[in-house]
Amino acid sequence: MAEIVTDVVVVGFGGAGAATALEARENGADVVVLEARTGGGATTISGGIYYAGGGTSIQRDAGIADTPAQMLDYLTFEVGESVAPETLRRFVDQSTDNLEWIMGHGVPFDASVCPYKTSFPTNDYYLYFSGSEASGAARAVTPPVQRGHRAKGRGASGKMIFEPLAAATRRSGADVLLQTWVTDLVVEEGRVVGVRARTLRDAPARVRALHARLAKLSSKPGVYAPQLRAALEYAIRRLERRHGTDLVVRARSGVVLTTGGFVSSRELMAEHAPEFTGGIPLGTALDDGKGITMATELGAGTAHMNSVSAWRFISPPSGFLSGLIVDRAGNRIVDESRYGAAVGDALVRKAGRHGWLLVDAPLDAESRALLPKQSLWFQRIQATGLLRTAVRGDTIEDVARRAGIDPDGLRRTVDATNDAIRDGKPDEMDKYDDFRRVLETGPFTLYDVGVKPNPMNPCPMLTLGGLTVDETSGAVLRTDGSTIDGLYAAGRAAAGVCATSYVSGLSIADCIFAGRRAGRSAALAPA
Repeated sequence: MAEIVTDVVVVGFGGAGAATALEARENGADVVVLEARTGGGATTISGGIYYAGGGTSIQRDAGIADTPAQMLDYLTFEVGESVAPETLRRFVDQSTDNLEWIMGHGVPFDASVCPYKTSFPTNDYYLYFSGSEASGAARAVTPPVQRGHRAKGRGASGKMIFEPLAAATRRSGADVLLQTWVTDLVVEEGRVVGVRARTLRDAPARVRALHARLAKLSSKPGVYAPQLRAALEYAIRRLERRHGTDLVVRARSGVVLTTGGFVSSRELMAEHAPEFTGGIPLGTALDDGKGITMATELGAGTAHMNSVSAWRFISPPSGFLSGLIVDRAGNRIVDESRYGAAVGDALVRKAGRHGWLLVDAPLDAESRALLPKQSLWFQRIQATGLLRTAVRGDTIEDVARRAGIDPDGLRRTVDATNDAIRDGKPDEMDKYDDFRRVLETGPFTLYDVGVKPNPMNPCPMLTLGGLTVDETSGAVLRTDGSTIDGLYAAGRAAAGVCATSYVSGLSIADCIFAGRRAGRSAALAPA
């Protein structure tokens, strides 16, 4: 059996893995990165949003005033007790430096500010409100500031974050072994000292090339075509069984798990978050919790495993943010201008995954007119899926009956909301005045915004919980709070800054923050 000896072993080569490897190299460690496919993970298939603030160079170039105190106030409101207060403060205090660090490694950003609230800006804009900063509840805490830094590149630009970091990792001298998947952790005298793996590095070139092509198709197209992904994964596993060979990689200083979350594991989802069904797993097939389960088999603890981010976006078009989202009883469940994950969470936890968006005729017409100029191609497809669910009626009671909603309940909700606007009273869901609109002109339309497995009208989901770690070092903790020597974790394999609440860009920012922390700690650990 082949064996490699190094200082730090990084398991997984996505955003967190690249940050870990780079930081470990910058602290003088020899590094081997093991990646089951060709690299990128969920970072590559993401929209490429990086949440940063406190006065970044991009914010300053855009004329956006921000301070660490304002960013801390907002994130305290948003993520609650995901991490200890001192950890959240470190995350905020390091935000500008971490952004400059990835920019120094080649990740491009741009200071063009999106002038409207959206789930994802068009290719004209790269700095925007990527969370609930502009919602009424958040504005009561701190002024709204754009902190969603989108990597500059057309469309979903996650690759524009990962690819420069991957290239920098290789330039740093780290040894990146692709198509090499870890099967077990090696433990000696209670310390993790390496990993056992299988690899295609000695397989024929044609096998490696086929494996890479199948993995690429399974990665992002597979998100929206689960049957295609299942077929591709079957073929991939068959190649791995036939051509994989054994490999042991020993770590003198530490092993870092950056293996992603578990949204692609039906078993773990059913065990920890059974209410989150009907959505699209937003991740690769290898977001299967393997890293988490390898650690828990050694007694590692976990946290927030029931925390899932379910994205029910109703914008673009931005006009829909002025509509009302109601349940079967006709009651509102959320401030409609909140980030899509807050909307999705309300639909799952308050409305049994059922919900409808109410608009009147003028708002519907205005919103439809905004759609072409506020959306990219994939957003237009998704909006088309939503528009096809339309149910219309001349009156509130009529449209409610047609959609299967309590007519009296919807009438009470609409009247109360309209009266509050006319009387200058606060919104019952704290929606800010920018997004409030009297709905009074028929015909009225209800759009189905429930959580259903519809690729044209999707509700993507990702897991937020993971292994418990020491928040100063990234070392994995046992259930009793003691440290598992030699083992670290970062990214969605660990419970981090976004473990209880999510806004766009917070996961990748946490991958860099926690990855650098773990890489530095592992590199400096005594051999």
